[in-house]
Amino acid sequence: MAAATTNEDLARWLARVALHDRAAFELLYRATCSHLLSVAFRISGQQERAEEVLQEAFMNVWHNAAGFNASVATPMTWLINIVRNKAIDQLRSGKTERATTGALDDEAMNLAADASFEPQRLLEDNLVKLRIDGCMADLGASQRQALALAYYRGMVHTEIAESLGAPLGTVKAWVRRGLDKLKGCLEAAGVTAA
Repeated sequence: MAAATTNEDLARWLARVALHDRAAFELLYRATCSHLLSVAFRISGQQERAEEVLQEAFMNVWHNAAGFNASVATPMTWLINIVRNKAIDQLRSGKTERATTGALDDEAMNLAADASFEPQRLLEDNLVKLRIDGCMADLGASQRQALALAYYRGMVHTEIAESLGAPLGTVKAWVRRGLDKLKGCLEAAGVTAA
């Protein structure tokens, strides 16, 4: 998300996208696509797959922007959840079995031109990562583990409960309270909502 873009901007654009305003959709896309692509890439593991996920996610946004509810989530959180769910769906559907060494080589060659690998950007990203790691360390072990299973392995509450051998209600509470605590810590550390 661009530094000048606020949650209010994103919410306003989403409201206009709900009315099928193409200009608002373009503004929303330009402000969020690089961050959302990185979310998709972290889950899918390949640039081509991540781009497919992003395209599907933005089609979903175009058709379902009216479903955004600012009282439930920030605009960026809502968008990340759409991308995350699309990426997990893609992994589970088996569509991701077409990887080839040639495609990986092409990706490696394209990395050199990627602005996200410039030294200043890498430094900024690492500083944000350190802040996030610090906030994660402040969580209780159960909250940290439940969040990690949800966001890095794509597990749903029932799968987390089974994996941790904990009651479903307890796992839901760990995730909800962990997210609330993490959000407060990140805001205090100056990390914008993602």
